[in-house]
Amino acid sequence: MDLRIQRSVVANLRNRPNPVVSGPFVLGLDLSTDSPHINYATPVPGIEITARDVSGLVQAFGARKPRLEYVVSCAPELEKLLLDEGFTVESRTEYLICTPSTLAVPPAPEGFALFEPTTDDEFAGMISAQNEAFGGGFSATAADVDRYRRNRSAGAVLIAARTADGQYAGGGTAVAPAEGLSEVAGIAVRPQFRRRGLAGAITAAITSRLFAAGGDVAWLEASGEDSWRVYERVGFRPAGQRLYIAK
Repeated sequence: MDLRIQRSVVANLRNRPNPVVSGPFVLGLDLSTDSPHINYATPVPGIEITARDVSGLVQAFGARKPRLEYVVSCAPELEKLLLDEGFTVESRTEYLICTPSTLAVPPAPEGFALFEPTTDDEFAGMISAQNEAFGGGFSATAADVDRYRRNRSAGAVLIAARTADGQYAGGGTAVAPAEGLSEVAGIAVRPQFRRRGLAGAITAAITSRLFAAGGDVAWLEASGEDSWRVYERVGFRPAGQRLYIAK
């Protein structure tokens, strides 16, 4: 499973608007944003990596912050090379996977509707709710909306949550599947709507749509014990280790 996950990450970054190949790395650039959580690199599994390759990757980032995300077992010697180049570990995470046989889909909590956004206003409402949930302001730029629309056109799954009176409560996304796999990410619920089962319902709704489209594995990472429990309740199980590291 580690190798399948890493290959899917490589495929996802190659589908970014401005991908760059630097030796054994793929750098997924999206020039519409400076976010290091969108503009990062990953190693292509099965290719030997040298210190010169790492130096070349740093140069390929240009003025952007050099940052990598990858499955540890697929490049076990890479971490030392990165540390020698001045990188610092951001976090070590365990990823979880879900398959059609483990998925449990709860109903949307009472008072909320889950839907796939299609208009600019709906994209903006969903993005704003996610931004607030992750600690940013309740706002969305035109570039954010364009990016979500472009991702949806490329096969991404987006689910928004809204109250009966029209307040955007949260949302989540999944990248277009590659090799039958897709990463579920950005699961977010605004503070006033939490602990009602909404995060689990959003996660399950996204995952069920991925499977309906022919995918066989969805994966994600939990940010803490609370989110871990949410994901386990809808059928995700721990499967491997990933590393976030930046300079």
